[in-house]
Amino acid sequence: MLRDNLRLLIIGYSDADADLICSELADINSEFSFECIRDVSNIRSVLYGLDPDAIISNHDLPTFHYKNALDLLKVSGRDIPFIVYSCIPDEKEALSAIHYGAHDYVHKDNAIRLALVIERELRNVATRRAKLQAESQIYRLAYYDELTGLPKRNLFCEKVTAMLSKQNNADYIAAIYFITFERLPYINGTYGFSIGDILIQQLSYRLSVYSERNCLLTRIEGSKFAYFNGDVANSEEIQNFADRIMRLASTPFMINNLEFYVTLRIGICIYPTDGDKISCLLANAENTLSDSHDLWRNNCKYFIKEIGEASSKRLKLESSFRKAIGNNELVLHFQPIVDLQTGGIVGAEALVRWNHPDYGLLLPDKFLPLAQETGFIIDICKWVLKHACINAKMWHDAGYDSLSISVNISAIELDQSQLVNHVSDVLAETGLHSDLFVLEITESVLMQDAVPIIGTLQELKEMGVKLVVDNFGVGYSSLGNLRRLPLDALKIERSIIRNITKDSDSDAVITAIIALAKSLGLSVMAVGVETKDQFDFLYATQCCSAQGYLFSKPVNAENLFQLLEQRKTGTLS
Repeated sequence: MLRDNLRLLIIGYSDADADLICSELADINSEFSFECIRDVSNIRSVLYGLDPDAIISNHDLPTFHYKNALDLLKVSGRDIPFIVYSCIPDEKEALSAIHYGAHDYVHKDNAIRLALVIERELRNVATRRAKLQAESQIYRLAYYDELTGLPKRNLFCEKVTAMLSKQNNADYIAAIYFITFERLPYINGTYGFSIGDILIQQLSYRLSVYSERNCLLTRIEGSKFAYFNGDVANSEEIQNFADRIMRLASTPFMINNLEFYVTLRIGICIYPTDGDKISCLLANAENTLSDSHDLWRNNCKYFIKEIGEASSKRLKLESSFRKAIGNNELVLHFQPIVDLQTGGIVGAEALVRWNHPDYGLLLPDKFLPLAQETGFIIDICKWVLKHACINAKMWHDAGYDSLSISVNISAIELDQSQLVNHVSDVLAETGLHSDLFVLEITESVLMQDAVPIIGTLQELKEMGVKLVVDNFGVGYSSLGNLRRLPLDALKIERSIIRNITKDSDSDAVITAIIALAKSLGLSVMAVGVETKDQFDFLYATQCCSAQGYLFSKPVNAENLFQLLEQRKTGTLS
């Protein structure tokens, strides 16, 4: 009935009564220890010295009252069963004791019931402690980073918000420092995640040196950390703290006899100038890093308004992608491709534009990189392929049946297993002849991973689709790769064309490209032709075709048709 090895504190009884209680309990289970005290003033020291499992208290004596003892137990914060064991004057007094905080009131001379109550309350204590431990575990998992022990972002934001809410000084400033280093994926991949975890722990330990009451540190995720520093008074102190952070990574990290050097990038945002809420401040500080991703290392950069506006625009564009196709916001423009020997228009390249309801007509460089990041590039490519073929078929039906249509596909689209089927379906649906359909693939994409996509290109080639390497001349293509790929043409990159007659190296590169293409049985195209000198040089070197503002800027489908009508004679004028 009573568990073994109990430690009982018996208070407020005469020596004889205390001995009687112990004797009665010993008859039930002799395996317990106890201490008896009469003076309330001794309770505090006994609570910590004996560390009792339960307290048995008298109701009152001339020099003792259970409430005094219970008050001391409450102040200690200990969760220990407190049971009044005394003669009950009346039920009202018993209920009063329980309402005051006693766990139960047992009538004296009922030792068996006392033992049952003790055991019941010990089980209740165990339940409460298990619940508290579980809640503590849940709280820690929710609010603290398991790897570093640092507050997670949610707790960090709560603490910063509380700190800012207490500020009533109009001149108060603070700074957010968003910190990251980018070698973690490389280290994880090369040495294993355990090494990467140790590196994160060591870095967090160094960063923790500056963490204190007014300077809070959090691990956001991965290799991203952030400080909120409320102990800065001016721009000089803000920069000084950034320099101190940088110095923390100036010495190498030693892990298993390996040295790792870390370069930090820090984005700095100032309260309240750059935002008055911690969520906004963190986002703005991080945006300074994404804005300068490839430009600097081991340095810091301050948030400026333009970065915030660009980030806001980027977010709005991303949320608008899903509606762009459904709302018919995408449009195609076409730039004519001219045969340099005859002057006739032999094809057109389809170039997508986004007629955004808020930002107007956006060129590809303003939204296609984001589309690739978010995966919407697949839907956009499918739309471009289909509508380019629809327009080309209309021109063919109008009598221009030899006009080819060129579409540039992304690395993501090229990697899709359904690309061949999609091209086949579009050609079948629109009725466009496959030998007048041209897919342009950027040279850098082909050269990065040529082997896996040879099969896809071969299937397209067997369908009759023409394949062109776009932006050729800057991707360092190997002759071996070019020989293996089922290509039809090389399209010289515009920066090389731009320097014709200005740079002898560019002239030599173009001459070499044309010679290489001829040796491989490929035709050569030029893009970005804007001057008569460029045209004359390309004509003299027997470049096959070209496009550029010298002939026409990209135009909509209707204007291209008018241009075709005007060029029926095959002249350039």
